[in-house]
Amino acid sequence: MKIVRGLTNARPSDRGCVLTIGNFDGLHLGHEAIVGHLAARGREHGLPTALLTFEPNPREYFDPANAPARLMRLRDKAARLAELGLDRLILLKFDQRLRAWNGQEFIERVLVEALGARHVVIGSAFRFGKGRSGTVELLRQAGRQLGYNVDEVGAVIIDGERVSSTRVRAALARGDLVTVRRLLGRDYRMTGRVMEGRRLGRTLGYATANLRLHRRVSPVAGVFAVRVHGVDGRTRPGVASVGSRPTVGGGEILLEAHVFDWQGDLYGRYLGVDFVAKLREESKFPDLNSLVERMHVDAREARQVLATG
Repeated sequence: MKIVRGLTNARPSDRGCVLTIGNFDGLHLGHEAIVGHLAARGREHGLPTALLTFEPNPREYFDPANAPARLMRLRDKAARLAELGLDRLILLKFDQRLRAWNGQEFIERVLVEALGARHVVIGSAFRFGKGRSGTVELLRQAGRQLGYNVDEVGAVIIDGERVSSTRVRAALARGDLVTVRRLLGRDYRMTGRVMEGRRLGRTLGYATANLRLHRRVSPVAGVFAVRVHGVDGRTRPGVASVGSRPTVGGGEILLEAHVFDWQGDLYGRYLGVDFVAKLREESKFPDLNSLVERMHVDAREARQVLATG
């Protein structure tokens, strides 16, 4: 998959495509339905598929303090889209200039002039342009004049409601990983490179791989049964916490994963951590002995969950 960073880096060979647009945070089943439809249109027309997304997310640009937690880092989004067979990922910087374009200007300057879109596939809830003036109907009207076609992909419905990134965030926030799995079609995953830590976990009998979240806000918090990828070529069971470690002085929010029955050095490894079940909220314990006792309980519960799940 080719990544194009900004329209100025789009080459003439990047023009002419079947295109979709959106944030696609989390790449849930609704998003995958759009990407699947995009792929079908690409095969039908003999054209490459492209997904146009924004960095930062417009809500992060307008109100960074209150923007929703990112479900996925850009790196993870790109990796998942490549797995789904996308040909091009186009990253468009959301800035003062872009926010001033209305829907028609966005269509003419981005879809037609820069990318030469021949077919546009869009979800019914998507809006674009200044004041969210761009709609599916505006895309269709402009397409009839400018020479591209439009498909609107209906929402995926689970339990009577549309699958959305908002629903995924809400399920993660309440620790309902069963619902998360149904909305995503897979376990929720966080990734990162293992960083040097204080090595306190090793002295307590629970060595952890510490990963920075690379997010302003974490969509998950607490203690979880997890499966860890990237350790030794196999998926390894473990227990993990996402939080600030209040018992040992607090600080930056980290993902700390303890891999069961593993003795090797993981520093510098790039790991993926799948969240299988939430065990409890993060707590502050009166002393290290109390913390270790609870860690024993967490590890035992995590092993039981993973053995049966």
